[in-house]
Amino acid sequence: MKRVLITGAAGFLGSHLSDRFIKEGYHVYGMDNLLTGSLDNIKHLFENEHFEFYHHDVSKFVYVPGPLDYILHFASPASPIDYLKMPIQTMKVGALGTHNLLGLARAKNARILVASTSEVYGDPEIHPQKEDYWGNVNPIGPRGVYDEAKRFLEAITMAYHTYHGLETRIVRIFNTYGPRMRVNDGRVLPAFISQAIRGEGLTVFGDGSQTRSFCYVDDLVEGIYRLLLSDYHLPVNIGNPDEVTIKEFGEEILELVGNPEAHLIYKELPIDDPKKRKPDIGLAAEVLNWHPKVSRADGLKITLKYFEDVLA
Repeated sequence: MKRVLITGAAGFLGSHLSDRFIKEGYHVYGMDNLLTGSLDNIKHLFENEHFEFYHHDVSKFVYVPGPLDYILHFASPASPIDYLKMPIQTMKVGALGTHNLLGLARAKNARILVASTSEVYGDPEIHPQKEDYWGNVNPIGPRGVYDEAKRFLEAITMAYHTYHGLETRIVRIFNTYGPRMRVNDGRVLPAFISQAIRGEGLTVFGDGSQTRSFCYVDDLVEGIYRLLLSDYHLPVNIGNPDEVTIKEFGEEILELVGNPEAHLIYKELPIDDPKKRKPDIGLAAEVLNWHPKVSRADGLKITLKYFEDVLA
């Protein structure tokens, strides 16, 4: 039985990855300091003999007994609310945490996949964003702690690959949604859905003309799984290129939820908020034979049911 360490395992993406690797017949070590993760996301795995949980901060020395085949590094605050509130921890998990896990991968002779983000492109000047675009990032702006932590994560991962010959994989994740997102996450989808359910104003920043592209979590997990097992070591975008403006997306949520008291409200656009966000997934299609399959309409129905149950 192959063994995999998943950091950030109690988070939104980490918990879905834990499910996938259990399903594929792996022994999963889940690790999380529960700063933004929740044990509720993985409690269904606690009685599974092939899942072990470690309550640990990967910014400190990481130890796992026995051999490891794979490491997936998904530990990090990931929403603006979180990384603006915890800027130092965000930088540390991207820098020290990544360094610790690369060292562990080298010691265990394991392949490591690190979670980067579309935020490495910053407020992009090209559209859609391809992997060979270097980005337009403000390193000292409010979002810089997350953007630069992930850019460093990519750089040190490539250094370990080049200098030590370590088997590395880098995924650049675009906006992803689905069950187990936190209600108070702060990102647009959980904010809109929870506000609509409560009959509140859906907070649109600016005039709502900025765009996002939303990928359902099952599609993302499939892309990550294929990338881990591939022979490709350079960054790969994984996301859904079905682009929508925030205003249009808010209107979709209003229609889906159907609460007559909910409505759109407009507030000032935050500093360095990206105006466009759409992945070019040509590389993922070519190298991984991967395309998203779940439509936004279908994915939102599943996600709405989850939020209705949580907020009931």
